[in-house]
Amino acid sequence: MSIITLETLINAKPEICYKLSLNVNLHQTSTSKTGEYIVDGVKEGIMKLGDSVTWRAKHFGVWQNLTTIITEEKPFAYFVDEMQKGAFKSMKHEHHFLINGDKTMMKDVFIFTSPFGILGKIFNYLILENYMRSFLIERNKMIKEVAESEKWQQFMG
Repeated sequence: MSIITLETLINAKPEICYKLSLNVNLHQTSTSKTGEYIVDGVKEGIMKLGDSVTWRAKHFGVWQNLTTIITEEKPFAYFVDEMQKGAFKSMKHEHHFLINGDKTMMKDVFIFTSPFGILGKIFNYLILENYMRSFLIERNKMIKEVAESEKWQQFMG
């Protein structure tokens, strides 16, 4: 099992950061490098508890599908999405939104296990952990950029 923890300080209210993090339109924009698009589930707007989405994206030159579902939520403070189907053996992504003065500390805890036993562990160590960390950092940069501008308003509907 691998755990990636990231903290991103955002000059915006937790409510805005929370909703942006659940918005599939913003997610699709932030993952354009992998050609990610929705093939099933919530097709636009803000996801909520029990909602699922299936993404199709190209990683490592291979098209893959990943279905996740929102399994826990405490609005504006916390939510969790977990893999239902996909390339990982397991995947859980915790999203925390902590008030930090007049800002929000957005904390990601991304927990995953690769398939293929020892080969999967080696792949995690050599490649996948850094790849996933970079992927999440890019996504968080987009959330921060949108939240700290007037653009966030177009993602609230």
